[in-house]
Amino acid sequence: MRPEPNAQRMSIGALGRVVLVLLFGLVLIYLPARLFAAVERPARIGPFQAAGMLIGAAGGALALWCVSSFALTGRGTPVPFAAPRRLVTGGPYRFVRNPMYIGAGLLFAGAAVFYESRLLAGYVIAFVLAGHLFVVWYEEPTLRRMFGCEYTAYSTRVGRWWPSVFRRSDRGGARTT
Repeated sequence: MRPEPNAQRMSIGALGRVVLVLLFGLVLIYLPARLFAAVERPARIGPFQAAGMLIGAAGGALALWCVSSFALTGRGTPVPFAAPRRLVTGGPYRFVRNPMYIGAGLLFAGAAVFYESRLLAGYVIAFVLAGHLFVVWYEEPTLRRMFGCEYTAYSTRVGRWWPSVFRRSDRGGARTT
């Protein structure tokens, strides 16, 4: 007996959230603690730590919004072995094409600010550069092959990294950003 569509969406969404929590727990907590031995826990919570927590929380909220959009609209997860079966253009994806990378980058940046760590700031820069190259060289060509004209139209309408807030119209009007 096949699961109901809503139950299937819920299980995919739950899988996506578990993967997200494990991934970000690994990258934000375990790796900084193990790989970056020079990064020390702050002695007290000061302005940098408060700012880091806010930045990290914003990134986490954006990442969770992305995972929810993948599960509910695309019927998949951010991981390649359970990728969305439909092009996701709603939720945060209506503003930028790569909000998951932005959310992860904000999480990393929040950790760098929280720990007041130049080493983690370098990690953020490496992540942003690697993410950009991965998007341009792999992800975008793959999405063009998978979704064809639908993705081409979407990529024309929505910016890769910066929101197209000042568009005149989605019906062929010129962008002003």
